[in-house]
Amino acid sequence: MVQNIFKGLGIALITPFKEDGSVDYDALKRLVQYQLDNGADFFCILATTGETPTLTLDEKKRIKDLVVDIVQARVPILMGCGGFNTAAVVEELKTGDFKGIDGILSVCPYYNKPSQEGLYQHFKAIAAATQLPVVLYNVPGRTGINMTAETTVRLARDCRNIVAIKEASGKLEQVDEIIKNKPRDFDVISGDDALTFPMVSCGAVGVISVIGNALPKEFSKMIRLQMRGEYDPARKIHHRFIDLFSLLFVDGNPAGVKAMLHEMGFIENVLRLPLVPMRIQNMQRMSDILKELKI
Repeated sequence: MVQNIFKGLGIALITPFKEDGSVDYDALKRLVQYQLDNGADFFCILATTGETPTLTLDEKKRIKDLVVDIVQARVPILMGCGGFNTAAVVEELKTGDFKGIDGILSVCPYYNKPSQEGLYQHFKAIAAATQLPVVLYNVPGRTGINMTAETTVRLARDCRNIVAIKEASGKLEQVDEIIKNKPRDFDVISGDDALTFPMVSCGAVGVISVIGNALPKEFSKMIRLQMRGEYDPARKIHHRFIDLFSLLFVDGNPAGVKAMLHEMGFIENVLRLPLVPMRIQNMQRMSDILKELKI
C-alpha cells in the first residue's frame, strides 16, 4: 500500500480576489509563504475553501503552478479533483497537469446521491485512473450523502493508492469505527477544525484546516502537542478557539476565514457569487474575538 504523507496541519487554501473580482496572485504568494513560515505541514489546493467551482481553467492552472513554485517541494501538495460524473473525473486524472502535485483529494459525488455501492465503484475507478495517492473526502453537509465507515474501510483495503480520508461527517462514532477497522497504512484526517482535537485524540493524523489559513502557528502547535501526548496544553489551545470555530462558518465557508484574513491585513474581503462576504455584525464579533486572543 502507498504511504500517506498528508499529516499534521494541512491548509485548505483560499483564493484571494481583488476588488474587481480577479484573482489576487500577489496576495496568494504572501499567504502561502506566511503559512510555510508558521507551521503548515502540507497544502490542499483547488478544493471547497478555494471557491474552485467559480474559477476558470486558466485560473486553476495559474494557482496550481504558483503554489508548486513557492512550495518548492518543501511540503506535500494535495489537489482537489472530484465531481458527480465519474467518467469526467477519470478523464481529468488521465489528461490533466499534475506536475508538482503529491496527491489527489476527491470529494464524494454531490447532487446525484449515489448508494454506498455507487460510492465504492466511483472511488475505485478514480483510484485506478491515477498513480498518485488519493485522499477521499466525506462531507455530507455539502454532498447530501454520507459515506459509511464500512464503505471507507472497504475502499482502503481494496485500493492500494487510497491512503486516507478527510472526514467531515461530524460523527465521532463514525471516525472511531474507521480507525478501529482500517488497514494499518490508511489514515483519517479531520475535515472540521472544531473537531480536530477530539479526532486526533481518537487517532486521526491531522487536519485539512480552514482556520489554518489565518492562524497556522497556533493551530499547528495544538496538533504537535497532541502528537507528543501533551493533551492538557493542546486542549487549552482548542478551548481558546471554540468561539472562533463557531463564528468561522456561520455565514458559510470561506466567508468567515476571508473576513478574518481581511481583518489581519492579508487580503481584500471579496468572494465570488453565489458566495457573499460575512455579515457586518459577525465581522465585528470576529474582530472582537481576535483582539481578545491578541491575534
